[in-house]
Amino acid sequence: MVKYVIKRLLLSIFILLGVSIILYALVRIMPVDFLRDKAVAIVGSSGADPDELYERLCEAYGLTDKTFVGLCKGYWGWLTNFVQGDFGDSWKYNQPVSEAIFKNMPISFGISFVSLILQLLIAIPLGIKCACNQYGKLDYFATVLTMIGISFPTFFLGSLLIKFFAIDLGWFEIGGLISSLPKDTSIFTKIVNVAWHLVLPMFLLTVLSIGAWLRYTRTNTLEVLNADYIRTARAKGLSENSVIYKHVFRNTLIPLVTLLAGTLPSLFSGAMITETIFDIPGIGNMAYQAMLVGDIPFIMTYNMFIAVLTVIGILLTDIMYAVVDPRVKLGE
Repeated sequence: MVKYVIKRLLLSIFILLGVSIILYALVRIMPVDFLRDKAVAIVGSSGADPDELYERLCEAYGLTDKTFVGLCKGYWGWLTNFVQGDFGDSWKYNQPVSEAIFKNMPISFGISFVSLILQLLIAIPLGIKCACNQYGKLDYFATVLTMIGISFPTFFLGSLLIKFFAIDLGWFEIGGLISSLPKDTSIFTKIVNVAWHLVLPMFLLTVLSIGAWLRYTRTNTLEVLNADYIRTARAKGLSENSVIYKHVFRNTLIPLVTLLAGTLPSLFSGAMITETIFDIPGIGNMAYQAMLVGDIPFIMTYNMFIAVLTVIGILLTDIMYAVVDPRVKLGE
């Protein structure tokens, strides 16, 4: 196990290095240019030459040389700073990238975590119930709803929720995380207000993601139900509830537990489209806004953060599978 983990960690270093090279190249060839837009905005109507100011800004940020050699030098400078923990300053948010990311990450984590709990509480029992009543009314009904939820794009279903529940019915406010409240408002009222703002975003995330968990649970449960030891348990005269909840349920959870480790990136990276639609100041929305203007330091740090979490999630998935299923042995 230890040798396997060490090998995977060493391999992960090369994977992350390759990811960083691709990311840096893609960011540098983006059609948007924050520095040029900033130069034009600074010059304004003063009549000064924006190109001259743009060249000075590029020189200050080390982006003057746009040749292949210049890209290599720029990448090496970014990599050395990144390894040392210096992520630079965000051009758009005018603050250190690390501060901008970790300050707004708890919002995205809270939404994603609550949504994940709701998905599991609904999908796992419903998936087992559908498998135990295969081709029944509940199975067909859940399958149809699952396919509808998976098929709807996030922005489309989010827009429908805003139109119906926020605009037409007026039950929710559009955008933001909290309403304008008096200064003497109690903490409990503020918490309730924030929770009310997050109802639609969490509902959207739950509906769109519950289908994958339900289908996975149903498929694994069907495989377990057809196993020989389940037939043996029934032949011994065990009750159906004992067979389902003692034997089937426990073995169905084995692959589901391994999937939970893979959800690590989604918990911390934020739901970019959902946060943008509902104007939630989470890390996903911030990354989207930074990408629109070509904020190189923020984009690089955010994507590398996701890449690191993804590598860790995959490694944890392999380890968890060996932990929950003793039959699986990791290669040394």
